[in-house]
Amino acid sequence: MRHVFITAGTKGLGRKMTEYFLDNGYSVTATFRSDRQKAEALKQEFKEHQSHLHITYLDTLDIESINQAIDETIERFGRIDCLVSNAGPYIFERKKLIDYTEDEWNHMVKGNLDSSFYLLKKCLPIMRQQQFGRIVFLGFQGVNHSSGWIYRSAFASAKVGLASLMKTVALEEAEHQITANMVAPGKIVGEMKESSIESSRKVKQTETPIGRPGSGEDIARTVAYLCEDNSDMITGSVIEITGGLDVIHQHL
Repeated sequence: MRHVFITAGTKGLGRKMTEYFLDNGYSVTATFRSDRQKAEALKQEFKEHQSHLHITYLDTLDIESINQAIDETIERFGRIDCLVSNAGPYIFERKKLIDYTEDEWNHMVKGNLDSSFYLLKKCLPIMRQQQFGRIVFLGFQGVNHSSGWIYRSAFASAKVGLASLMKTVALEEAEHQITANMVAPGKIVGEMKESSIESSRKVKQTETPIGRPGSGEDIARTVAYLCEDNSDMITGSVIEITGGLDVIHQHL
């Protein structure tokens, strides 16, 4: 049985990924940081998968926390086939670079870029030994072209750096049958993060050209596809899931 390690896998987009992988025959480690209530709710909802589901704490700003969560996973399951790096801090307040504090900048870069370095340093030796690995990072629309994103300078800078890191790792680790890719969600907000495609089709939305809002399942099924054994020809790629909506420039 393939095992998937999903950071921030107990709520939002990550929760839908956890659900999707469990339903498709994977075992899963899903991490949480602050919302223990959501983590416990997930555990209760998937009682029938208790032998295949491990929920543990992980803070992307804490190296020891990252190492411990991965060590726990190896001790219990003996392998990590897929690393889905979904966790990462985000500042919702819209403000320009000049208004960011030094702490906010460091928080964004360390939590989104540096944490990926530590996750890779811990997981790549495991995947090399297995001679199999799938790595998927979460990005944003336009990340593949180093788009400027007004009011999101710190987050955008970290994710663009991560996209470059992803492409480099894809080249470096291909000989070990390890792939690395990035999925870039469009506008998926509120309860839609944990919703299905079927439920999203019941919501008419003229803002998105495809006519419906994005859902967590849209992201989960793409991430899962990239993790399949037969998806090894897809590596170093950024896949945008936007429904045709230009999220970056809609507020200009």
